[in-house]
Amino acid sequence: MKRLTNKEEEVMRIFWEHGPLFVRELLAFYDDPKPHYNTVSTLVRGLEEKKVVGYKAYGNTYQYYALVSEKAYKRSALNEVVSQYYDNSYTNVVSAFIEEEGLSVEELKGLIQRIEQGRKK
Repeated sequence: MKRLTNKEEEVMRIFWEHGPLFVRELLAFYDDPKPHYNTVSTLVRGLEEKKVVGYKAYGNTYQYYALVSEKAYKRSALNEVVSQYYDNSYTNVVSAFIEEEGLSVEELKGLIQRIEQGRKK
């Protein structure tokens, strides 16, 4: 899955939270000053080209919806970061967090406990 820009992610968050929308409806979720209709429309068409957004036609207007779940997108983005910066090793990621964040032994034990509980479910 292609990485999205910050603006594209902003549009996707709206779809994930509110479901299928027309471009005019998308605009309602932006703070003032709102972007121009054409700007949002261009972003949505770009998302369509990246195959993360689909649409249903109603005459000459289109209602857009997410084709990719937020969970799937986050997983893909994380995998990309792990691959690009940590030699495709989650162990290297955890090691970096331990070194940079100064996680204590107790925090690490808590993390291990959460992982073990998640596997039991």
